[in-house]
Amino acid sequence: MINGNDLMHLRRCIELARAALEAGDEPFGSVLVSASGDVLAEDHNHVAGGDHTQHPEFALARWAAKNMTTDERGKATVYTSGEHCPMCAAAHGWVGLGRIVYASSSEQLAQWMCEMGVAATRVRNLAIHQVIRDTTIDGPVPELAEQVRELHRQFRDKR
Repeated sequence: MINGNDLMHLRRCIELARAALEAGDEPFGSVLVSASGDVLAEDHNHVAGGDHTQHPEFALARWAAKNMTTDERGKATVYTSGEHCPMCAAAHGWVGLGRIVYASSSEQLAQWMCEMGVAATRVRNLAIHQVIRDTTIDGPVPELAEQVRELHRQFRDKR
């Protein structure tokens, strides 16, 4: 269930996605939060240079593996503007991070891209629960998903 703290962190993810857009990148942003509510790390997409593995969720999983204990990772929450792709979901699972909260789903993104005339990518859109198990997953959040959709529209309009 989404609460006020969740909404606060999701709004930060959207700010990070907007920063990615302003930097000429695809609009995705993510935040890693400890069990006590401290923001530990945050990032946005860095795929504009051609390396499409530079997703913020993947970067946060690597950061967590290096800087957190197994127990700390399991109790942490990853917030993100868009549901993890299969690569990021797998990284999340392998590192043992806890809860995932997202503003917009992979299904929504695929629908938006189709509506914008963007061809499907080579990597299949899979819901997080199709990639990893035993993880609490909350999302999408309709009022925030529309903001994410608008960022993707702006990105596509620039191209």
